[in-house]
Amino acid sequence: MRWVEERSEGMAISTETRAICRGCYQQVAAETATVTCAQCGSIFHQDCWERHGECISASCMIAGVSGPCAHQSAAEAQTAPGHDGMAEGTVWGIVALAVSVLIVAGVVAVRLGAPLNTVLVVGVVIAALTFDYVNGMHDAGNAIATVISTRVLTPAAALVMAAMLNLVGALAFSGVAKGIAEKFADMGQVEALGLAITPMMILCGLVGASLWSFFTARIGLPVSTSHSLFGGLIGVFLLAGIPLNKAYLGTIFLFIVLAPLMAFTVGWMLMHAINFLVHTTAPYRINKVFRVLQVFSAAAMAFMHGSNDAQKAMGIITMALFSVGFVAKGPDGVDVPTWVKIACALMMALGTGFGGMRVIKTLGHKIIKLAPIHGFTAETVAAATIMLVTHLHIPISTTHVISSSILGIGASRRLSTVRWGVAGNIVAAWIFTIPSCALAGSGLYCLVRWMLRIA
Repeated sequence: MRWVEERSEGMAISTETRAICRGCYQQVAAETATVTCAQCGSIFHQDCWERHGECISASCMIAGVSGPCAHQSAAEAQTAPGHDGMAEGTVWGIVALAVSVLIVAGVVAVRLGAPLNTVLVVGVVIAALTFDYVNGMHDAGNAIATVISTRVLTPAAALVMAAMLNLVGALAFSGVAKGIAEKFADMGQVEALGLAITPMMILCGLVGASLWSFFTARIGLPVSTSHSLFGGLIGVFLLAGIPLNKAYLGTIFLFIVLAPLMAFTVGWMLMHAINFLVHTTAPYRINKVFRVLQVFSAAAMAFMHGSNDAQKAMGIITMALFSVGFVAKGPDGVDVPTWVKIACALMMALGTGFGGMRVIKTLGHKIIKLAPIHGFTAETVAAATIMLVTHLHIPISTTHVISSSILGIGASRRLSTVRWGVAGNIVAAWIFTIPSCALAGSGLYCLVRWMLRIA
């Protein structure tokens, strides 16, 4: 076999070979341009390589390794780091301007005689919706990161699917939101001590959490916005002397650790089981089947994401509405208003569309290079884990779950397959999320209380 001089990292192009293409399993005619994977030596027609975008041989697919392609599409170039900076910066500039205008409007409303608590509840609603936007930047992308990474769906199609199923999932369940609204603080002790949760406390906790989430979004780390939310509220409530529901928070903290471990372990086991079942199947058939199956697994992941993550801001808004009597407590507890569900789901969808691509790149490419078989397994495991805890009415981090699932799948082949440096950076950011957000929320509450001279 004669190789020409033109070579690229991870591949070589030949013009004289009679090998079999591993993409279409047809004989390669003489003088036909081919591409050879540097990892396993498989040969492809140039068109087949460009169509798949990666090596689909059994060894490379199972290991999660693909020879790099020399041609970068326009869509890939546009989603590369640095291309979306100007657009995203413009969006955040508009958000900052809108927040400034709303603050001025709130001050004017109070000066004109509007009740302070009413103005603050409006601020909580706006801050919670902003938090959901940031949540969309971070977490809604987790539902579709793998399906984009494996090129099963285009980014536009995947984002539309995620937005629609997030909305449906958010409307289908309300247990997590009700749990946050009713159980985050020990309401029995709050009433016995004559204390009250005010919209000011909730607002400061939300803003502190949003500041941390904004910072991590700018550097592209998939940090859990769920943990930042809990940290902000915990810091403010502790400073204000509000008794926390230790049993409920203990359950949340338990699943902060347990859910990722479950996803990692089950992902590792399921990947081994699937590899055993398909190891005698032709690679192109494996790729073809799992490209179809991954559409359904990605849809399930997006739906379950909405059923859990979208409810966190709903619970905060409901808590604020209940604190001032805008929502009454019924026989089954506090009901989440329908308009709150719809508004939170829509804001998360907007965040996904505008800011999710950066975190999608981190999850889909930097941790482990994914093939459809890996994407299907990761999404299936993550969706099943989220479904379990959602039925238990426990808020968890979808970032932790999907990332741990991907790590488990990579480790099922060999530990060197996983890029542990990126994973380590993510874990370090997770560790500092709750305490840093607690400090940010409590510090902001002290500042606002001093400025308003509230004892």
